[in-house]
Amino acid sequence: MTDRTPTPLDAVADAYVDTIARLSPMTATSIGVPGDNRALDDFSPAGHSARAEAAREALRQVDATPATDDVDRVTAAAMRERLGLELELHEAGEDLGDLNNIASPLQGIRDVFDLMPTDTDEQWADIAARMQAVPAAIDGYLESLRLAADRGGPFPAQRQVRLGITQAEELAGTNSFWTTFAESAVVEEPLTSELLDGAAAARGAYRTLADGLRDLAHHAPADDAVGRERYQRFSRAFLGATVDLDETYEWGLAELARIVAEQEDVAVQLYGEGTSVEEAMRRLNDDPTRQLHGTAALQRWMQETSDAAVADLADVHFDIPEPIRTLECRIAPTQNGGIYYTGPSADFSRPGRMWWSVPPGVERFSTWTEKTTVYHEGVPGHHLQIAQTVYRSSLLNKWRRLACWVSGHGEGWALYAERLMADLGYLDDPGDRMGMLDSQRLRASRVVVDIGVHLAKDCPEQWGGGTWDEAKAWQFLKANVAMDESFLRFELDRYLGWPGQAPSYKVGQRLWEQARDAAAERDGEGFDLKAFHRRALDLGSVGLDVMREAL
Repeated sequence: MTDRTPTPLDAVADAYVDTIARLSPMTATSIGVPGDNRALDDFSPAGHSARAEAAREALRQVDATPATDDVDRVTAAAMRERLGLELELHEAGEDLGDLNNIASPLQGIRDVFDLMPTDTDEQWADIAARMQAVPAAIDGYLESLRLAADRGGPFPAQRQVRLGITQAEELAGTNSFWTTFAESAVVEEPLTSELLDGAAAARGAYRTLADGLRDLAHHAPADDAVGRERYQRFSRAFLGATVDLDETYEWGLAELARIVAEQEDVAVQLYGEGTSVEEAMRRLNDDPTRQLHGTAALQRWMQETSDAAVADLADVHFDIPEPIRTLECRIAPTQNGGIYYTGPSADFSRPGRMWWSVPPGVERFSTWTEKTTVYHEGVPGHHLQIAQTVYRSSLLNKWRRLACWVSGHGEGWALYAERLMADLGYLDDPGDRMGMLDSQRLRASRVVVDIGVHLAKDCPEQWGGGTWDEAKAWQFLKANVAMDESFLRFELDRYLGWPGQAPSYKVGQRLWEQARDAAAERDGEGFDLKAFHRRALDLGSVGLDVMREAL
């Protein structure tokens, strides 16, 4: 690890993390730094204003503090880009009307409980107290939504309001997460009652949220599209880069065609001439040698696949410090079908974890589709990227290590990692390679749909002609994405309600590959891929324009 004396700018960045932890207890829990484990964020307009003012003050301090070395120069550029965009979104009112089906305060308030430790009575007491804080958090959230409605927007579309009502009602149910979580605690009175009381308070708050969303529904626009101006802002937020949206849309169409052609070749490798991609996938799904039965078998396979990747790649293709070689694979307590990663705490007392959320009744899993997912979420994907950044405590300040996250950098790296594992020979089995290509095809399809719908682009005649809309996007996704229709519906709703996020995976991968290829061209015969990865990952999750300049 590189030794480096902390600088005055590092002190500014570290102090800002402390401020974030104070103003956002949920962020403190998420990144594993000291915070109020019994509190939730203030989602009211006042809370948003307080966080915006903290960002303004941090930027003033960045501008007043000279950079002393290259690390500082990247810190200054990254903070100006991230915090400047945060303020731009705040001033546009985007934080007030934040509602979608996957990543808004509605979900975030519940999801933070997944990250809370449950080993001691004191930790369960924190959980009980935080459950009691849910009503105030929901009240503040509704206050912001009402202000967004009064101002005439930006306000979520009707589709997202309907989905929000459904999700809130589910969390208000007697046997929802709150109850089952509270009942899972092995504690004694009075803590047992405190947990049940907290669960009841949280359920009541989500009932209030469902009612509040019904009252606001008439303010919601019917059109899912957010338009070019808002979309460009969201795209920059998720990429940390400015891209030509029209060129990127055309590239998405071309990339999709290229991936489909590669899939067609693999289908023939698997089952002979005349085999379609769809037929090959059906046969792979029916292959008993590629099946797992039950969540226990799924968890074991995830862990074994992850552990093998770490053992193979460490010291050969990547520098993997010892604390990072531990990755826990878990079945998530939720049941929405998602697969995701949560990073380690700052001291690694909580390791990095890969989570699989299994829907009710799902008992069979196909390894051919998911080996590439393990590489995406684990090593060399998110775990290597995020945990290594956390580990670089003597090189990077707390903000760079723990608080700066750019989707295009992170998700782009994870997709880059999937393709890299194929290039390194870990997906040479044609079935596993088909799974990787299926993942890449999904991400390319997202680029087309997301930009196409939100910018009202011309739809190719193959998919209905005219202008892209939800109905054409649905048919397009059904033809290009091998997912159960219930999962796919969730995905499309996500794209429609979280503009710019889904394309950040594939566009981020493109920008990562461009950065690598530029480095290879600069270095010529002296190019060292392992050294490039180390140098790039040591920057932390900065915006992709900042990364490109730094490299």
